[in-house]
Amino acid sequence: MYTIFVNNKPIILSDEIEEERDFEICAYSELQIEEVLHKLKNTKATGFYIYHEDLDLLWRKIKNFFKLVKAAGGVVIKENEILMIYRNDFWDLPKGKMEKGETKEETALREVEEECSIQDLKIKKKLPTTYHVFYEDNKYKLKITYWYTMTTKDDSNPIPQKEEGITKAEFIPIKSIPNHYAEMYRSIQELLKNNILKSNI
Repeated sequence: MYTIFVNNKPIILSDEIEEERDFEICAYSELQIEEVLHKLKNTKATGFYIYHEDLDLLWRKIKNFFKLVKAAGGVVIKENEILMIYRNDFWDLPKGKMEKGETKEETALREVEEECSIQDLKIKKKLPTTYHVFYEDNKYKLKITYWYTMTTKDDSNPIPQKEEGITKAEFIPIKSIPNHYAEMYRSIQELLKNNILKSNI
């Protein structure tokens, strides 16, 4: 199963139908994805459930519709706190686009260092990948973001990379993270809720 967020609303791709979900359910067709994107952007639809018996085939077809943008980022954990950034009125995690020749891990480490001025980072574990759609240059793009948990021995205060529009970079207590959900992208909420908070609260 894959979950792609569009304006904080999910498109769920699956090879099984889950009738209990309060989403519109449809089988895949070549023209359908553009209709789904339009409805999510312009109507009160809360989400879509697209199914096909061959999930790998469905995923390839969906990816072929978009221009792909690959990125990587980190969930830096230190003393039961998570490093977060504040940009464009949302709490987010440090991340950025992969550069040519970089591995996913190299991108994640570089972006955390650049966006928060944090050194001595060490990757501990790979987290689930997130997917979200945005509209740029008159086309829909699918950002695929690879995530990793990290630790650091750097005791200095984070410094936000203001030229990237980041106004805050702070370590926030894990137990306080749910208090910020209203100012957090749904994909980031789900990433933290399902992979970090469950084991720390």
